[in-house]
Amino acid sequence: MRTVLTVRFLWLFVLSTVITLTTARAGSYPDFTELVENTSPAVVNISTRQEPKRRQQLQFREFHQDLPDIFRDFFGKPFPPGKDNKTPAHSLGSGFIVSQDGYVLTNNHVISGADEIIVRLRDRRELEAKVIGADERSDLALLKIEASDLPVVKVNTQAVIKPGQWVVAIGSPFGFEASVTAGIVSATGRNLPSENYVPFIQTDVAINPGNSGGPLLNLDGEVIGINSQIYTRSGGFMGLSFAIPMDVAMDVVKQLKEKGYVSRGWLGVMIQAMNKELAESFDLEKPMGALVAEVLEDSPAEKAGFESGDIILQFGGQEIKESSDLPYIVGRTPVGKQVEVDILRKGEKQTLSVMIGELPDKRHLVDSKQSTPKALSNRLGVTVKTLTADEKEQHDLAHGVVVSKVLEGPGRDVGLRSGDFITDIYNEKVDSAESFYDVVDKLPTNKSIPMRLVRHGKPGYITFKLTDN
Repeated sequence: MRTVLTVRFLWLFVLSTVITLTTARAGSYPDFTELVENTSPAVVNISTRQEPKRRQQLQFREFHQDLPDIFRDFFGKPFPPGKDNKTPAHSLGSGFIVSQDGYVLTNNHVISGADEIIVRLRDRRELEAKVIGADERSDLALLKIEASDLPVVKVNTQAVIKPGQWVVAIGSPFGFEASVTAGIVSATGRNLPSENYVPFIQTDVAINPGNSGGPLLNLDGEVIGINSQIYTRSGGFMGLSFAIPMDVAMDVVKQLKEKGYVSRGWLGVMIQAMNKELAESFDLEKPMGALVAEVLEDSPAEKAGFESGDIILQFGGQEIKESSDLPYIVGRTPVGKQVEVDILRKGEKQTLSVMIGELPDKRHLVDSKQSTPKALSNRLGVTVKTLTADEKEQHDLAHGVVVSKVLEGPGRDVGLRSGDFITDIYNEKVDSAESFYDVVDKLPTNKSIPMRLVRHGKPGYITFKLTDN
């Protein structure tokens, strides 16, 4: 009898343990039903129509030309045009209502170039929308529909967003309206090739064509981001999705409402990331800050005395841990504000005061010169030639020499080529073949040396080491 009771007791113990573990495990997963019920009515489907003469603008943004193929914006679901190429093009995307009187937020690429924009509500009403304003840099657009007492989302611009927290997306992937997907925040403050002025939220939430412009929500049912881009090799979801934070979005909304466009602060420098070798060459203990590769002509930075080779450590009291931090911080700075900037120049810390300008239109920045690395002398296996005044003017150089030949040696190892313009070595300007060789002859051994060169109009820094051999 005792044996039977013991067996029964053990069986009941095992069963209760399994039930407890199963319940605990089930309880660890959140229930999204309430937040979806409360938010879905304010999420809309957006369809656009574009006449055949402008169809290419709708299906392929010029923006794509600047991105690697693996970064693709999800445009919605384009319908195939008719065989005669005269059928208007259509596209589907998502958006959400931010005010009861009909303001709708979505992505710029969803509505870019459209001749007609239709917003479809959850109650099946279809209303034509007008564009209040759009901002290509942040990929945001503000629409207005004529309606009242509309359901609205709860927006949180102060949300604490941490990797690992649950998030939910609602949208119309491939035209399937009000589709809900869930996942976690993978990272914050991501900088993408498509845009330097948005610190994206990275998630593993399933996002596909048609989700574009839809909300990203936390467990409190608050919108913390706008789904905007995906990383893909196939055109579909691969576990890497990117959303625009709502503090960025609502600042854009405010400006679009007030003036129809967005203004951003502008410093006027071209920067590059610091790596271990560059940090060592500039006598930094670890990679930090943003390295100034070039100061644009007639920019706020030039007027404030910035120079190539400066390392920006703090901007307006905010630490610049990585180079990608700087554009976003500068962009959010009010135009006309005087800002103190801490820099490292030739090993010495300095503070410069700069009055922030307004970021020019992209078209005005395209022609601005861009940069790459620099070079060395015979110790490097490199010969150079002094530039004439006409050559400097032609290549828009204040100083420098041109590489005429690259032989066996450190120069070839670091990738120098004939035709490269070398402007600085070890934080010293070079303006003739003689000064170049003189600087190189005095370079220390077994130490990372920074050099600046200009290749194909692009300036930047690279590092190298000379050995005793």
